[in-house]
Amino acid sequence: MKKAFVLYIVMLAIGWVSCTRLDEKPESVLTTDNFYQNEDQAKAAVTAAYRKLYESGQSIYNSLFQIGVEMATDDYEAGPRARNAHVRAISGLTHDASNDRMEQLWKQSYDAINVANIAIDRIALIKKENISATVQTRLIKEARFLRALHYFNLVRWFGGVPLVLHEPASLSPEALYVEKASEAAVYAQIISDLTAAEDLPAPGEYGANDIGRATSGAAKSLLAKVYLTRKDWANAVAKSKEVIDHHWYALFDNYADVFNVGKKNGIEHIFSAQFQGNSGYQGNSLASRSAPNEVPGINGDYADALHKQGGLYESFAEGDARKAVTFVTQMLSPTDGKLYTFEPHFNKYYDPAVVGSQGESSKNLPIIRYAEVLLIYAEALNELNGPSAEAYQAVDAVRQRAGVARLQDLAPSLNADAFRDSIFQERRKEFVYEYQRWFDLVRRGPDYYVKVLKAAGKTLAAPRHIHFPTPQRELNLNPRLKQDPLWENY
Repeated sequence: MKKAFVLYIVMLAIGWVSCTRLDEKPESVLTTDNFYQNEDQAKAAVTAAYRKLYESGQSIYNSLFQIGVEMATDDYEAGPRARNAHVRAISGLTHDASNDRMEQLWKQSYDAINVANIAIDRIALIKKENISATVQTRLIKEARFLRALHYFNLVRWFGGVPLVLHEPASLSPEALYVEKASEAAVYAQIISDLTAAEDLPAPGEYGANDIGRATSGAAKSLLAKVYLTRKDWANAVAKSKEVIDHHWYALFDNYADVFNVGKKNGIEHIFSAQFQGNSGYQGNSLASRSAPNEVPGINGDYADALHKQGGLYESFAEGDARKAVTFVTQMLSPTDGKLYTFEPHFNKYYDPAVVGSQGESSKNLPIIRYAEVLLIYAEALNELNGPSAEAYQAVDAVRQRAGVARLQDLAPSLNADAFRDSIFQERRKEFVYEYQRWFDLVRRGPDYYVKVLKAAGKTLAAPRHIHFPTPQRELNLNPRLKQDPLWENY
C-alpha cells in the first residue's frame, strides 16, 4: 500500500539510484537503519529535504504551486496551451476532490514532511563521536524549518490536516492511518518548529557552499507571516520588527535585481527555492510556462495566462518599475530578428541566458523576501492601532523602490479599512507570480474571496473555495480521513 507518508528509503529521497541483485548481501543496501551514521550522511539527508522544494517535474515550488493554487485567483487563468483538464478546472473553479493537482499538492507535501521527519529523528541518534554537536543541532533545526514551511502551506490549502511528526513505526494501518488535526494544532506545531529554528545561523554566517539554507532570519520572517495569517497582530509586529531591527536585509535599489540571476541570494532574499539550469540540477520551469509562444525561437509554453478581467495589468501606476519586470508585451525573436507585439505575458522568470530552453532557467523563486517583511509589519501595525507613521514608512519604502509616490503623500489620512486595502493592493503588485495572491485573498475570509473573484468574472466562486478539497485518493486510502464539510457534495 502506498501512502503520502509511507516510509521512503533514504537513498531515494537523496536522489541516488541503486541497482541490486537478489543475491547481494543485505548490508550492501542503504536504509534508514544503516544510513544515518555520520555527519556527511546527515548533511546529505537534510540537503535532500531542501530538494523536495524544487526537484524535477511539477514539484511544489516548480510550477505545481502555480497551476494548482494561483489559477484559482483573479490574477491568473489557464493559458491557451494548458491542456490539462484539471488545471483548467482550477482556473474555472470547477475543481473537486478528484483533481490531480490537489492530489499532488497533498502527496508531495507529505513526501517532503516525511523526509524531514526521518532526518529529525535519525540525526538526533547519531553517535557524538561521528558528528559535531553544533552541526547536529543545526541540521535538525533546518529540517524543522522545512517541515514548518510544508505544514504552513498544507494548513492554508486544506484546513485541518494529519499532523505527522515522526517516521511511521511500522507499515500497519494503525501507524499509517492518521486522522486530521485541528487547524489550531497544526499552527501550534508550525510555531514550535519555527521558534526552534530561530537559533539557526544568522544570514551571512554560512559558508559559500551552504548558500540558500534556512537561517535565523528566515525562521523569524516566516514566523511573522504565520502570526499575520493567524491574525495574531501583536506577535506579527514584534517578530517582523525584530527582523527589521537586525539590519540583516534591505531592499535592492532596483526591483529587477530581485530576479537577476547574478544577484541570487542577495540582500533582499530571505529564503528562496534554488534553481540551477543546465547543471544536472533543476531549472525553473516557470520561465517556459509564461514565455510568449508567439515569438519564434523563444519556445514558450504559455500555460499560465494573465486573467484579463482581474485588472492586474491596469492596476500599475504609470512609471511603476514593477510593471516592466512583471510583464512583457514586446520581444525580439532570436531567430528572425523581428519585433513581436502581443497581449501582456508574465515575465519575472524569463531568462535570456536560456532563450531556446526556458525550462533551464537559473532564476530562483523567492519564498519570502524583505519587501514582504516590511508589508507584514505595516499591515499588523494597522490592525492593532490603525495607520501609524511607522506603518506608512514601511509601505512607502516598498513603493519608493518601485518609483511611485509615497502612500503618505497620496493618502495621508486613511482609516484602518482603507489602509488595509492599500496594503493588499501593494502586495498584489509587489508579489505577482510569487505564490502570494491566493493566500492573501483567502485569509481575508470567504466573503472577500467570493466578492473579488466574482468581480473578476469568475462567477462560480463560492465560500468552499477558501480551502481545497481533501483529495479523493487520500480519502479512499485512509478511512480515518473526512472530507471538508463544505466539499462533501462536490
